[in-house]
Amino acid sequence: MGQAAKVLQLFKTLHRTRQQVFKNDPRALEAARIKINEEFKSNKSETSPKKIEELMKVGSDVELLLRTSVIQGIHTDHSTLKLVPRKDLLLENVPYCDAPTQKQ
Repeated sequence: MGQAAKVLQLFKTLHRTRQQVFKNDPRALEAARIKINEEFKSNKSETSPKKIEELMKVGSDVELLLRTSVIQGIHTDHSTLKLVPRKDLLLENVPYCDAPTQKQ
């Protein structure tokens, strides 16, 4: 796969992740869409393969961070926030232990 195809694939992946992470939040969806598009447009004329690889690494890291760390919150009243976790966020959840065992 050529470098241009990889860049396009990352662009599409970021937008798909944005749609999943900010589902039902039009304001966040639009802000993320604008930011993704701005970043890709600002680096559109980059020709250095090394710099392109660095930028793709940053984009991949951002996608991973969005997918695994961002959680939606909905205001239910003045001082209450309802968290709406996605299933993929809860996969690596480790049960909390009140009485930790001592290492030997």
